[in-house]
Amino acid sequence: MRHGNKNNALGRKKAHRDSMLSNMACSLIEHKRIETTLAKAKALRIFVEPLITKSKEDSTHSRRTVFSYLRSKEATTTLFRDVAPKVADRPGGYTRIIKLGNRLGDAAERAMIEMVDFNTTYSPKEKAGAEVKRTRRSRTKASTAKAGAAKTEAKGDAPAAEGEAKAE
Repeated sequence: MRHGNKNNALGRKKAHRDSMLSNMACSLIEHKRIETTLAKAKALRIFVEPLITKSKEDSTHSRRTVFSYLRSKEATTTLFRDVAPKVADRPGGYTRIIKLGNRLGDAAERAMIEMVDFNTTYSPKEKAGAEVKRTRRSRTKASTAKAGAAKTEAKGDAPAAEGEAKAE
């Protein structure tokens, strides 16, 4: 029984599990999206989200703390330079897990874990603006007036062009 056991061992000893999560976190920070199994993605979320929260405060202490988990200078620098400013106003939930289906070889559940603010497909900031206005169901008077004016111009131009052709 797993009474009070909060971590998923993932079939590995502690040192191997810590190294694997560190490597996966570095890959996630570098590429902003990785594919893995569902269990590893859930474990990675628990591992990486506190590090992203820690990166919001750019101090020597927080950099050293994050480096002790990641063990990569490049990933630590990227986290503090690129990721932290984008997630500064977000109160948590920096990653998203999307299930992809089962793997053919062993039928393991696959998942994609990605950083929420770096995805342009689901980003609400990208959807704001003209796209929202185009999805209106009711027509406004301005758009019907423009459409009517365009039709009259097209009708008015065609006979004038034919009249010019006849005159020549």
